Amino acid sequence: MEAPNFWDDPEVSQKKMKELSSLKDDMETYKHLKTQMEDIETMIEMGYEENDPDMIPEIQEMLDQFREDFDAIRVKTLLSGEYDTENAILKLNAGAGGTEACDWCSMLYRMYSRWAEKKGFSLEVLDYLDGDEAGIKSVTFQVNGLNAYGYLKSEKGVHRLVRISPFNAAGKRQTSFVSCDVMPDIEKDLDVEINDDDIRIDTYRSSGAGGQHINKTSSAIRITHFPTGIVVQCQNERSQHQNKDKAMQMLKAKLYMLKQEEAAAKLSGIRGEVTDIAWGHQIRSYVMQPYTMVKDLRTDAETGNVGAVMDGDIDLFINAYLKWMALAQKAQA
Repeated sequence: MEAPNFWDDPEVSQKKMKELSSLKDDMETYKHLKTQMEDIETMIEMGYEENDPDMIPEIQEMLDQFREDFDAIRVKTLLSGEYDTENAILKLNAGAGGTEACDWCSMLYRMYSRWAEKKGFSLEVLDYLDGDEAGIKSVTFQVNGLNAYGYLKSEKGVHRLVRISPFNAAGKRQTSFVSCDVMPDIEKDLDVEINDDDIRIDTYRSSGAGGQHINKTSSAIRITHFPTGIVVQCQNERSQHQNKDKAMQMLKAKLYMLKQEEAAAKLSGIRGEVTDIAWGHQIRSYVMQPYTMVKDLRTDAETGNVGAVMDGDIDLFINAYLKWMALAQKAQA
């Protein structure tokens, strides 16, 4: 009997091709790092021979670039979780702050969209709800790319914004909050049992900004899981049946991840708590006035370049989180 050829499966083949492409990129990065190191050594030798202190800034610039490139490939070695290689599903919910919070939600959505674009990942909107006056009340979207979940799992939590509100005529500073939930897009059939009596399935007319990613018929699906309070929604697929399948897949993945988190918390003696989207629960603060600073409250990673962060430059925080988690896991081992 001939052994099955897994490469004949289009999904398996596509994933393997992505992995091969990633490995090829890693090899190219290694060669580039080796060349950079040799160039730096050559420049240092020249500086000594010519006794030329003017070469120091150039060497420092080359060294800084080498460290940045080296750090990027080193962080990939920390992506060893069971589902780190999978696509990621993110849900942003505007919290305390009214219209200001909805505007903040739209800013974060743009930030993640720009990050995905820079990584060469694709983004697919699954559910979208406009704010009453401006911005976004909630949006669920999928980021497709190798290791997308591994990177973006760092973003789960409450994000806090401090700025002078454009919606406040008095020009006062205002604080707004948005929660970000992240889970892997687990395509395989998970061993998660869901009783029909434990869920409610509602259909509704799709809403949002319009465009090809939003279906304007009454085919959107919302599934509520009573025991946990989890609510998942999908409205971008072409039919109600497809939306239901995607929503059920998301619910199973969410329940599976919740079960894993509860088991990990039990082992480490940590009690997981449901937090409000408000004061005291944020993972990261974005301050635009009276000074500029973005700081992650878990890792202490920070930068004063708020504009770059809002334009998708969040690798500083992602990398710091992965290192922080690796150290925590090492300490528990």
